[in-house]
Amino acid sequence: HADAMIATLRSVRDVFVSPQLSVVLLVLGLLVVFAATLDQVNLGIWAVQEKYFRSFVIYTRLGSVAVPVFPGGYTIGGLLLINLVAAHVYRFSFTARQAGIQLTHAGLILLLVGELLTGLWQEDYNLRLTEGETRNYAESYRDNELVVVDTTDAQFDDVGTIPEKRLAGQATLQHPKLPFRVVPKAYYPNSVLQARPADAPPRPGGQVSLATTGLGERVLAAPQPITYRQDERNLPSAYVELVAVDRSLGTYLVSTGLVMPQVFEYGGRQWKIALRVKRAYKPYSLTLLKFTFDRYAGTELPKNFSSRIRLKTPDGRDDREVLIYMTNPLRYAGLTFSQSGFERDERTTILQVVRNPSWLLPYIACALMTLGLIVQFGIHLVGFVGKRRAAA
Repeated sequence: HADAMIATLRSVRDVFVSPQLSVVLLVLGLLVVFAATLDQVNLGIWAVQEKYFRSFVIYTRLGSVAVPVFPGGYTIGGLLLINLVAAHVYRFSFTARQAGIQLTHAGLILLLVGELLTGLWQEDYNLRLTEGETRNYAESYRDNELVVVDTTDAQFDDVGTIPEKRLAGQATLQHPKLPFRVVPKAYYPNSVLQARPADAPPRPGGQVSLATTGLGERVLAAPQPITYRQDERNLPSAYVELVAVDRSLGTYLVSTGLVMPQVFEYGGRQWKIALRVKRAYKPYSLTLLKFTFDRYAGTELPKNFSSRIRLKTPDGRDDREVLIYMTNPLRYAGLTFSQSGFERDERTTILQVVRNPSWLLPYIACALMTLGLIVQFGIHLVGFVGKRRAAA
């Protein structure tokens, strides 16, 4: 039994250190990149990343059943990482003549680790500012949240947030800041809002509103297929009931398509409820002082656009002006603010806000691989020159 177990372990080791496994994994990776590139037309860049690269298994749907068809990016990258580490430890001896190969392998390993950490840690937001406007928060590209805000204090809003995905479960939710429960009744990841008179009878076979108070008595949310187009955005809606200890406060229609939050009173306090894009608040504010848009002479083609920003902390310790343009981002408090776009009025800038604690790893990895190749080439060059001289 012991010999059989040792033989099995050796077989497993030989598989993980084999160069054939490296070739197979690289081919699988190329196939995933090719399939993701083709499918980007249908799903868009965000959905493609989640389906192909930031998953262990790639699924396809046969009717209503999800069937696994291919290993995902995490599986291929993880196996390739194990293969590189195992081959590096088992096959290569740590000698001066192989220093370049070791550095190159270390850089490739670090590059894979950096991509994994980027997928796990990176957060992407956008910040829209019109000239003269000040904000202390950025907004998510894809995620939404249900907010119930206590606005009784004129100087301070106490915000309770519930992630959008919690609304899909239709389970009773109790936020620690709220004196009542939130009970989701229906959730539509994409919808269209339709106006209807409050006293209009429901049409036969038509959509029935679940709202008993607020704007939902005059507006109806009808579910729509989810869109993945880059130039379109899903419009999620939900019907939620607020339940206090003694009574129901009514069922509200909340949607990202409703511009203004809905107001109600409970317990002698003023409240607002809304479904909005997820916000990330910061302990400092940004003010757009001036947006500049330059074109190539005689054309409408953009040559350069930049934003002059005033960054200010509440305590006044940091109060300065910063110029952000296409190749010059602002790095502050672990975030990177890059010039991403602008609105048609040419007075509103769009900044991409990225939090990526591992942003330096790809640069270090590329530097290690470049250094390793140079070192290995230098070692072989010195050896070759030495042999030529000896022969001469």
